[in-house]
Parts: sequence; C-alpha cells; structure tokens
Amino acid sequence: MSQAAASPSLQALVFDKGLVTEIPPPDVATYAGAGFVWLHVDEAGQAERGDLPAYVPPLAANALLASETRPRCDALDDAAIINLRGPARDTLDDSDGLVSIRLWVEARRVTSVSRRRLAVLGRVEAMMRVGKLADGGDFVAALAQAISIGLDPQVADLGDQLDDCEGMLSGGNIYQLRRKIAWLRAQAIMLRRFVAPDRDALAAMAQLEFEWIAKDDRMHLREAADRFARMAEELEAVRERATLLHEQLTDLRAEMIDQRSLGIAVVAFIFLPLTFDTGLLGMNVEGIPFAGEPWAFWGVFGFCLAIAVAVAAWFAWRHWLED
Repeated sequence: MSQAAASPSLQALVFDKGLVTEIPPPDVATYAGAGFVWLHVDEAGQAERGDLPAYVPPLAANALLASETRPRCDALDDAAIINLRGPARDTLDDSDGLVSIRLWVEARRVTSVSRRRLAVLGRVEAMMRVGKLADGGDFVAALAQAISIGLDPQVADLGDQLDDCEGMLSGGNIYQLRRKIAWLRAQAIMLRRFVAPDRDALAAMAQLEFEWIAKDDRMHLREAADRFARMAEELEAVRERATLLHEQLTDLRAEMIDQRSLGIAVVAFIFLPLTFDTGLLGMNVEGIPFAGEPWAFWGVFGFCLAIAVAVAAWFAWRHWLED
C-alpha cells in the first residue's frame, strides 16, 4: 500500500474459492462474486465520501471519515461499525502514539479506513493473502488479536521501567527520577484512555447475534477483550504505583532538605556563642582582661574551643546530629 500525503491510497483484496486476488478499488462496488472482499483506505487524512463505495450507508460513512473517534461497536441492520485503536507503524510526535482504524463490517465485505498507518495492519493483510480470513468475523477477530498482541509489550515495558525506577529510589538522581516517573504516569493514563474502550468495543462485538460471526470468532474476540482488560488493569496499576513513587520522592526530597537545614542550623548554633565572645573580646577599648599577657590569645582560643565542644556534645546527647 503506497503512502500518499495529498490523497488517500486504496487497496482491495478478494478471497474467493481458496485464492486471494487484488482488484481495482473502483470494482469493489460492482463485485458480484461470492468471495470475501476487503477494501482499505489508507492515509485517509484527505478522504471524502466519494472515496468510499456507494454500498456504505451515510451513517457508516460519517463514522469512517470522522476526524476524531473513540473505540466503539454499533450494529446497523446486519452489519457493524467498529472503531479500534492500536500502535502506529511510524513514530508520531504530535499525537498519543495510537492510531484509529474504522471498519464497516458485513458478512462478505469489510471496508476499513485509517488516517495513519497501523503497525499491525501488515500482519492482517498477510493473513488475508494466505486465505485465513473468509468473512467479516474472521477479519475483526484477527485484527483485534493483532492489535492486542502488538500493544501488550508496550504496556509491559512501562511496568518494567517503573520497576527500574523503584530500584533507583534509594540511590538515583531524585530530579531525573521525578521526570521519568511523571512521564511513565502520563503514558499509562494515555494508553488506558483507549485500551479500556477497545475492550468494551470487542466485548460488544462478541455479543452481536450475527450469523457471520462464528463461534471461534467470538472466542477470539473475547480472548482479545480479556487481553485488553488485563492491559487496562496493568496500566491502572502503573498509574497508581507512579503516583505513590512520586509521593515517596517528594517526601525523600523534603527529608533531605530538612537534614541539610538541620546541619546548617547546628553549625550556626555552634558558632553563635563563639562569634559573641570574639566580638566582645575584640573591642578596641581599655580594660580588656589579660590584654597584656603573652598567653591571652591561646587562652581565648582554648575558651572558644571548649564552648564549641560543649555545644556539639549537647547536640549529640540530644541525638540531633543523627540522620
């Protein structure tokens, strides 16, 4: 499937009598065979109603071409509108890293639209080309499993990175850890925002009473929904753990500031009486005791040292010097 920035690219595949062939997209609307047809509109940022076949009803066409979507599943007559979110094939700097694929699913036809390339779509296309997808139920089940399997390592990696942050809590750079944990928490919130609706959409799809959704298709849909449910729970756990770690770092930072403030206060308290003594004895006035004695300097020094030792000993006796 070619990439096009100005206009969407279209591709149509037909599975009929055990063979998969590619046909011109305009021929999909007039295809009269008994095979299973998949029409995909890729890079559909500029797609319009005319890019979709006439057999797609207006309500479904609006859902396929909507600029903003959330995962959903709605039945319409003997067909279904289903939107899913999955990881993007290319790195996206201006979005949440997930792209939507919108599908109009019928018994013998699937029309899908994606504004940006889905990472797992190539896997589904490969299954289609080897004849593993024979109807709409097979297609949605395969797509759901591919998205859930592709997204699972990304969710697990967030948990692993948070484990590393927990291990660095005692000896790592607090400020770098705070930024890392905040980023992990934001990623978990962003992913859960779409993982949970993916689960709900697939669960709803598995409940539809359509003849073209076979028993094994329902089993695969429920399996993918369960995987999404587990990922949603793990993302919620990552979010809560990240919040707790952030609070621990805040407490640790406050404790470090308190310890440093205490050290400064202890030093200041030790030198406070010494400053008073030296200031008093350093006055340039008559009558300073022992001013003419040769041992006066060392006497004053010893007196100040004795005061410093006494103050430090009192702090130690009060356990104020302990961490």
